[in-house]
Amino acid sequence: MAEEKRYPIDKVTSPIKKFMKQQKSGGIVLVISVVIALILANSSLSEYYFSFFNQKLGLQFEGEPFLKYSLLHWINDGLMAVFFFVLGLELKREIVGGELSNPRKALLPIGAAIGGVIVPAIIYILLNPTGEASNGWGIPMATDIAFALGILYLLGDKIPLSLKVFLTALAIIDDLIAVMVIAFFYTSDISLISLSIGLGFVVIMLIGNKMGIRNIFFYAILGIAGVWTAFLLSGVHATIASVLAAFTIPADMRIKESTYIKKIQTYLGKFQNIDPNHNIPTLTNEQIHILDKIKLDTRKIIPPLQRLEHGMHPFVTFFIIPVFALANAGVSIAIDPEQLFSTNVALGVALGLVIGKLVGVVGATLLLVKLKVAPLPHGMSIKNLFGIGFLASIGFTMSLFITSLAFTSEVYMVQAKIGIFIASIIGALGGYLFLNKQPAQ
Repeated sequence: MAEEKRYPIDKVTSPIKKFMKQQKSGGIVLVISVVIALILANSSLSEYYFSFFNQKLGLQFEGEPFLKYSLLHWINDGLMAVFFFVLGLELKREIVGGELSNPRKALLPIGAAIGGVIVPAIIYILLNPTGEASNGWGIPMATDIAFALGILYLLGDKIPLSLKVFLTALAIIDDLIAVMVIAFFYTSDISLISLSIGLGFVVIMLIGNKMGIRNIFFYAILGIAGVWTAFLLSGVHATIASVLAAFTIPADMRIKESTYIKKIQTYLGKFQNIDPNHNIPTLTNEQIHILDKIKLDTRKIIPPLQRLEHGMHPFVTFFIIPVFALANAGVSIAIDPEQLFSTNVALGVALGLVIGKLVGVVGATLLLVKLKVAPLPHGMSIKNLFGIGFLASIGFTMSLFITSLAFTSEVYMVQAKIGIFIASIIGALGGYLFLNKQPAQ
């Protein structure tokens, strides 16, 4: 069999593609982005670093500014809306045909996620009961799926697939809970008119789904120009619009798998029987016609939801999240210890993530197993459950995001970010050490 023809550019692109396909790559890129942000924020370039993200961008209409926000605001409300859209697609896929589609299988990660949300919030509130500092109770609630899964995949075959599935489901669920918390508790004054317009566009997208519209541009135009813009102007955080829009995307196949297989086999048979252009590096018109049919039927069998998720995931993993980290993770480490501990914000975030997640996730899981509500997944032990509990305390991306919504005080933001950094490092090390002791599967 002839090998695929290779060109000089493949020597550059092949290693990049190989790296991007690895599950741990997203976590590695995220770590690099955080390190760069910390270096810039603590170097002679710090003034330029902070002023760059504070530059305002927007439109002007009849001499009046429209949608004019800082670059940091556009990253957090614009680029991160794409992150939340993909999160919504993942969640819908899990509900339709993944781990969350089976109620009994879903009970354990749902219970673990709820425990891992409630306990951290309680710990934080106990340490910060009043004032603006109390607004940060949502910060230690969510798990950073890219970081956590990156640690798991570093361990290779020592980790059974059931643990990866459990952690993924847990992280998606508590991110969904965090989204609901943002919707109900971290919104400004609400414009009911703008909100109604946004929800109206959601309804139109749902009707389009039911009518069988599968054109991605239909949903993109209504989702961005309609839902996202209206929510941005409504006061309800625009990321909520992304999740709602994601739930309107069709998740069904237009043709059955068996029908698709028969069609493809027929096409390939016809393609093989056509006389090729010998020694000419082109195809015949008939071959191209057959390939067009294969392409059309292949698009029919892939649901738009999965096509979008598959296509957008690399963009989110290797551009949006790193850019978000670069813009939000820059904290001056030359902070006065007295200023750092002038409130319990850093302590509340760190203990909420590390202790709260560990107690909440492990405690809720063991309680559900003890009550025989759901069994432990195959291959999971008490020891590696503790490892999962530690990994769940890596709350980086979502925690930083909620920090930007919870506080207006720069001091509180810095304190929260340092708490997030400390907890994420402890969680990553604790999870790795616990799980690294497991025998290879």
